Amino acid sequence: MKYIEQLLRKKDNKNSWHYLPFSLFFFGIMFLNALLIKYSEVSTNDAIKMSIEKYGKNINFLINILPMAVLLVFLLGWVRIFHQQSILSLTTARSQVDWKRVLHGFCIWSVITLVFIGIAIISSPKDYELTFNASAFFPFLFIALLLIPLQTSFEEFLMRGYLMQGIGLATKSRAVALCTTSIIFGLMHLANPEVEQLGYGIMIFYIGMGFFFGIMTLMDDGIELALGFHAANNIIGALLLTSNWTAFQTNSIFLDVSEQPTISYLETFIQIGIVLPLVLFYLGKKYKWNNWTGRLFGRIK
Repeated sequence: MKYIEQLLRKKDNKNSWHYLPFSLFFFGIMFLNALLIKYSEVSTNDAIKMSIEKYGKNINFLINILPMAVLLVFLLGWVRIFHQQSILSLTTARSQVDWKRVLHGFCIWSVITLVFIGIAIISSPKDYELTFNASAFFPFLFIALLLIPLQTSFEEFLMRGYLMQGIGLATKSRAVALCTTSIIFGLMHLANPEVEQLGYGIMIFYIGMGFFFGIMTLMDDGIELALGFHAANNIIGALLLTSNWTAFQTNSIFLDVSEQPTISYLETFIQIGIVLPLVLFYLGKKYKWNNWTGRLFGRIK
């Protein structure tokens, strides 16, 4: 139980107000963007389609994901310079980053994602179209492998790193840090076209994934596993299957062409209520996690 507590040794990080400038900057941008979308005459999905028509899918993807890569550099620099905190302590409580954990998390979620997508395609083949185009796919593959890990790493360093540590230090509560960051993570996706298409029920998945990443971070004293899982979720999804109403409309291998896409609450329950707890149980056995109550709900001393 050292991931948050390790910062108590650093005088600068005892002042919770130090976390406000970057947080206000980022969420201020998010809020302004949400207002623009709400009062715009063009929906998010229509705006994406217009951008794709103008630039093509690969350049549109690059335009949308590149800012996250820049924000990652900005965040790490802010932590290092302003907080005088090492990037290592933002990442883990271990003496060095455990890259095997990152790879392990990536492999586990890649397999699970492939299984779910495979089942969907086999069970409803008419809803999916093979759209593989080598000349478009391989340039996208290069962009995706280069930038998606930076995008997902920014979200993990911000949510499970920066904010979880900051809220934990401010409230002295692991539960408050876990719940707050998980809910904020879900709300960050409100402007996604998936919400517009499928309804607010999709927020169950986003918030559920936020709790999943948060729980493994607190139990494992680091974000290495979350980095791997999150990267796998976005990379495999973007490369293998997309649609004309998702945030990532890419040159993927398959395209969802279902006429009236809706959220499957059964599938969501299986993913969030069964698969994720089983994965956490497996990780707990593998990495010998103990004292679940204390690590997730205990006070920060």
